[in-house]
Amino acid sequence: MCEHIEDFHRTVLMLGALAVYAEQAGADIAFIEAIGPSLAASLPEPPPGMFPPGYDPTAGPDYPGGW
Repeated sequence: MCEHIEDFHRTVLMLGALAVYAEQAGADIAFIEAIGPSLAASLPEPPPGMFPPGYDPTAGPDYPGGW
């Protein structure tokens, strides 16, 4: 497995673990708010073949919150 895919999978696993931790009683919200965006920003490009050809993540409907 190439290093790029390993980095992607490892980061996704850490984001998942953070999400599980966030749901626990007594979770440190300041930690979650600091680490979550940092992990998300460190996600490398997805491995080739993860999305179908021509996939555009910005082509969906507008966010209901009006962002």
